[in-house]
Amino acid sequence: NTAVLLSSGATITWSHHTITAGNKKEATRALLITIILGMYFTGLQLSEYKDTAFTISDSVYGSLFFVATGFHGLHVIIGTSFLLACLVRLARSHFTITHHFGFEAAI
Repeated sequence: NTAVLLSSGATITWSHHTITAGNKKEATRALLITIILGMYFTGLQLSEYKDTAFTISDSVYGSLFFVATGFHGLHVIIGTSFLLACLVRLARSHFTITHHFGFEAAI
C-alpha cells in the first residue's frame, strides 16, 4: 500500500510539472497513471478489509483500524474522483501553462 501511495505522489507531481511545461500528452499519461494507482489502492484496501481476522466491534484496535483506514480510504476515493474530473478538463484543454488552479486545487 505504501509503495502505491508513494508512486501516485510521484505521478501526480509528474503530471503537474508537465502541465506547467505545456506538455498535455505527457500530463494526461501521468494523470491517468495516478488515477489507476488510486483505484488500485482502493481495491487493495477493500481486499484488506475482507481478509482481516477482526471486526470494528471486536476491540479498540479494530475500531481504530477501521475508522483510521476508512477515513483514509474515503480521502483516496474523493481525491481519485477529483482527479477524474481533472482528466476530463485536461482532455478539453481547460488547463494551460498559466491557468491550472483547478488542477492544483484537486491535488
